[in-house]
Amino acid sequence: MIRIAIDGPAGAGKSTIAKRIALELGIDYVDTGAMYRAMALKLLRTGTDYNDAEALAAVLADTDVDLDGGRVLLDGENVAGLIRTPEVSAMASESSAVLAVREKLVALQKAMAQKKSLVMDGRDIGTNVIPDAEYKIFLTASPLVRARRRALEMEAKGMEVDFDKLVEDINERDWRDSHREHNPLKKADDAVEVDTSDMTIDEVVAAIKSVMKIASC
Repeated sequence: MIRIAIDGPAGAGKSTIAKRIALELGIDYVDTGAMYRAMALKLLRTGTDYNDAEALAAVLADTDVDLDGGRVLLDGENVAGLIRTPEVSAMASESSAVLAVREKLVALQKAMAQKKSLVMDGRDIGTNVIPDAEYKIFLTASPLVRARRRALEMEAKGMEVDFDKLVEDINERDWRDSHREHNPLKKADDAVEVDTSDMTIDEVVAAIKSVMKIASC
């Protein structure tokens, strides 16, 4: 069984790279960020205050999040096309710091990692979800590069883009993700860091496969 943990900040290219690696190796891809975004969408839809422990517990107990062939299922509804907005991103970053939210989704992720070979990306995969993963990668890129990538994604969807606000949002999210109390974003001690700022997708994939070849020697 091969488990590959890919961590890093928002916009570093984790999902894109993880999907490619999974496809080329013929194993499953688990987008944990999409799981947190789906939960964030549920909180936004229900108007739930994640600081209200009782209200949050009720929503979590009544929520199902699953991944199936590229679909992100929230209570059976495919919300893959609804979870990449700035509002959902902000809520995902904030609510993912809440222990109850993390416990529910991490339990699902850990169960997946015990059953099969996979590539899983997120913020704390190598440090918390699969600390015994065979391979650990930490992807990063400068805030400006990450903001530029997000702007292109938004423009492709016909969304208006305020670039300065995007940079500000990314810097704020980096701070929140790396300073949250429970399982903050950080590079695992045995992870290999790859800066994707000046790399193409093919170059990043090749770099990771090279790391895996070295690690397996």
